[in-house]
Amino acid sequence: MLAMVKEAAETTPADQWLFGEGWNENNFPDKRIPTMAELDAIRKGPILLTRVCHHVVLGNTAALQAGGITETSKAPAGGEIGRDPAGKLNGLLYEKASDLVTNAIPRGGEAYIDSLAAELSLAVEQMLSVGLTGAHTEDMSYFGDFHNPLTAFHRVIGEKHHFRVNLLRHYTVFEKMMQANLDFDAPFIEPGAMKIFTDGSLGGSTAALSKSYADQPGHNGLLVQTDEQLEELVKLARKYDEVVAVHMIGDAGAEQILNVIEQYPAPSGKRDRLIHACVLREDLIERMAKLPVVVDVQPAFVPSDFPWVIDRLGEERLEYAYPWKTLLDHGIMCAAGTDAPIEDFNPIASIYAAVERKRPYAAHEGYVPKEKISRFDAIRMYTVGSAQAICKEHERGLIKPGYAADFSIFDRDLFAGTSEDMLKAQAVKTVVAGRTVYDRTNLK
Repeated sequence: MLAMVKEAAETTPADQWLFGEGWNENNFPDKRIPTMAELDAIRKGPILLTRVCHHVVLGNTAALQAGGITETSKAPAGGEIGRDPAGKLNGLLYEKASDLVTNAIPRGGEAYIDSLAAELSLAVEQMLSVGLTGAHTEDMSYFGDFHNPLTAFHRVIGEKHHFRVNLLRHYTVFEKMMQANLDFDAPFIEPGAMKIFTDGSLGGSTAALSKSYADQPGHNGLLVQTDEQLEELVKLARKYDEVVAVHMIGDAGAEQILNVIEQYPAPSGKRDRLIHACVLREDLIERMAKLPVVVDVQPAFVPSDFPWVIDRLGEERLEYAYPWKTLLDHGIMCAAGTDAPIEDFNPIASIYAAVERKRPYAAHEGYVPKEKISRFDAIRMYTVGSAQAICKEHERGLIKPGYAADFSIFDRDLFAGTSEDMLKAQAVKTVVAGRTVYDRTNLK
């Protein structure tokens, strides 16, 4: 990792930020996270490296100084500033503490928007090539003013690429966007729910658990919002007759949001979205079954998170870890996605993970095998479930008269042969709104 950063630094001007993304100490032989001092030795200009979960960042001294972080700084509510055993800064920032640095990154101008549009166009082309006809995404608060990414979407979607996007609106920009009377260019660009976070990630040990981490006694993770703050955010969404899409990985984070949406239920005809739901309890699942909600799961988390997550949770909590079959058995609507760029956005890999709960071609029976689901249910979560997540199941998600002509053709029957045979499937054509937008046979 350090060698890659050093190589990138050689071609990055000293006065520019150097960004990296996707590090995961669980993949390192010694599981050691590089130090701030090691980054300082590479360059004096700011370096900011985002962990694979996007809930932890690692920066050098210049990056932390840009965010006003010093040895005497105190962590903001809902965040944590990492320190070494001697109490000195180690470059790690957790949850809301990372905002201090990311808010200092310069963003804006036509050249910046052009670069966003170019990367977005490349992403859409790649998604079409694996058979995806659309995406639900949350990009409105990470690129400076929300007009920056929104302008990029307008330049890329519809005219240049036939592709559907549902734009979740981060709670920090939600009201501004509601009051701006924006044109979203439906049905290709559509406004989505208010995005909220209750907690962090299991990999970063910031997911909020009701009982402490098995490998870190006394540590229960972090709640990003206080109960009062979370209630005010949900009330704000309801003020505009909107639903919420809530990141909740640990059972304490799930319980916190359930307490609020039970008191302030979704507007009539709409559904709140509960995202991830990696660690639950029977009582929480029973409460979910009584609410107008969709649980938005990421099957690829299982092959990525196991086996190290067993050490985090302990054997006892595995009964309700990534419990997709239990959710379906309770009659709860489930949608499936990848949380890209956290995981590969190829839907076939995710469907395999839902069915087998293991890494491709691994010899074991899969992690928590009682939660395996059928191929039919896995594909249904990607199609019908994704439509249910935005209350569009009456017009999307099925090949049926009167429905949007969005579909994919693969080079093999996804229900034939073994799950490993399914992994070999490639999209041949992708059709959006009746237009063929990807055709593998025409590729040179």
